[in-house]
Amino acid sequence: MSDGQRHLLIVNPSSGAGRGAELLPEVERQMRARRLEFGTVVTGSLEHGIREARAATQRGELPVVISGDGLIGQIGGALAGTGATMGIVPGGRGNDFARVLGISDQPAEAVALLAQRPTRKVDVGEVNGRRFLGIASIGFESIANRVANETDRLRGELVYLYAGLRTLAGWKAARFTITLDRERTFSYAGYSVQVANSRAFGGGFFIAPKAELDDGLFDVVSVAHSGKLRFLAGMPKARKGTHIEEERVKVVRAADVQVTADREFAVYADGEHLADLPARLKVLGGALTVIAPDGDLVGPPG
Repeated sequence: MSDGQRHLLIVNPSSGAGRGAELLPEVERQMRARRLEFGTVVTGSLEHGIREARAATQRGELPVVISGDGLIGQIGGALAGTGATMGIVPGGRGNDFARVLGISDQPAEAVALLAQRPTRKVDVGEVNGRRFLGIASIGFESIANRVANETDRLRGELVYLYAGLRTLAGWKAARFTITLDRERTFSYAGYSVQVANSRAFGGGFFIAPKAELDDGLFDVVSVAHSGKLRFLAGMPKARKGTHIEEERVKVVRAADVQVTADREFAVYADGEHLADLPARLKVLGGALTVIAPDGDLVGPPG
């Protein structure tokens, strides 16, 4: 239960094409209804949000991020290893980290969780020194992520569908080389590699359906080459997590992953461009405490 600690609502007004700002009045109303003490700050950038979260913890306040995966991931990364606890009210387009944790996107339910205050420790990923909470994407999905970020006129699942189709139209297979825990190396021609701390990305695609947030390991998902029509036909399977049953998809686990490719690729995680190849990714085990429901993580629908 809440112990009377003051909360700082950190709001990204541009997340989810403005959804974060739209949710704020109702979140504040729910906070008052539950007699939770709070202040509010509207961010001007990721860096601003991180500064406010750090300052809040230094004052003994609990930062609550009202945003999508981008600001949540960056603030979570900044607080990792500090002993601070972070609250989440989903306010973006994808909300995948909150989805996997079982945090409702309805303000009343999200604030009720803040009042109840169950906590759990989760792993944090790091790529070339930049931290993330969800899934680091390299290849097809990192290009699609950039396209989605540049598309302002669509919301929810539509933006990810549009970005995927547009990326597929001009896609040519790449060759990826992956080294696991500095011991085993393999290469393949294909679409992508996902280095997954969490299970889902892209607004509900369970690309790593068996990943755990507290096992100290990444689930590394590689997707080998296939025809574009077959790849397109497999996209619905990724929503259900059944794509991993296909021969062209491989899932391995490691705590230290190095990735290179035969051409330049950005590394996107939590919806943000965090690094470029070559990339080294590491797990920071149990580094962050979040307010989230107890029990198992949420998996694919069905």
